[in-house]
Amino acid sequence: MFVDSHCHLNFDELVKDLPQQLADMQAAQVSHALCVAVNLPEYPSVLALAEAHANLFASVGVHPDYEDTPEPSVELLVREAAHPRVIAIGETGLDYYRLEGRSIADMEWQRERFRTHIRAARETGLPLIIHTRSASEDTLAIMREERAVETGGVMHCFTESAAVADAAMAEGFYISFSGIVTFKKATELQDVARHVPLERMLIETDSPYLAPVPHRGKLNRPAWVRHVGEFIAELKGVSVEEVAEVTTANFFRLFAKARAA
Repeated sequence: MFVDSHCHLNFDELVKDLPQQLADMQAAQVSHALCVAVNLPEYPSVLALAEAHANLFASVGVHPDYEDTPEPSVELLVREAAHPRVIAIGETGLDYYRLEGRSIADMEWQRERFRTHIRAARETGLPLIIHTRSASEDTLAIMREERAVETGGVMHCFTESAAVADAAMAEGFYISFSGIVTFKKATELQDVARHVPLERMLIETDSPYLAPVPHRGKLNRPAWVRHVGEFIAELKGVSVEEVAEVTTANFFRLFAKARAA
């Protein structure tokens, strides 16, 4: 069985067809999925899915790309994280990809939000789901300053270098690969996937985005995490069954609360 460690099933494109999404997961041998929050106004819809379906889990957090949205506090995140179906803090992190005329110095609000999430994770003991894009140096620096190693977590939808992966793993983080790794031109990322030990790896869809080959360009869905697993198996020269077994075990080891949820 596979686990989709990061999806957005509450988004309109997917939730309107939820019974089919769940049926497709079962048919593809995808046993569980983590539905990840991106802001506070939409967080209740994430939690509702996890409350209604035993094989879905929730996180709580505010994505760095969401600027005009209510800011989380440590106290709010800690309070919401007490829910038995919430197994992680995030997604959080830094994204300098679209500065839109601003400087990196102008993104202090992102860095402060990131620190808030790490502090909440340390208080709750839950792992972090980290998004980083064009900001790996600052991301790693803040992780170290705020002692994210105390909680661990996952670098989701990883697209950085092997050196960044090594630095994140040294802080106790797993590396999660999405459908991007299956893209024909993603040769450098494929080398990183070969480099990262299977025992430190998760797989995800980030659906409804980034559908893997052979569905690239289509609306992504949790069932298609299987294609990511199959591609990783080919890259590493191991069986699909081994990838499924190890990445699933990694998921439940990292998100330990899921075992009791």
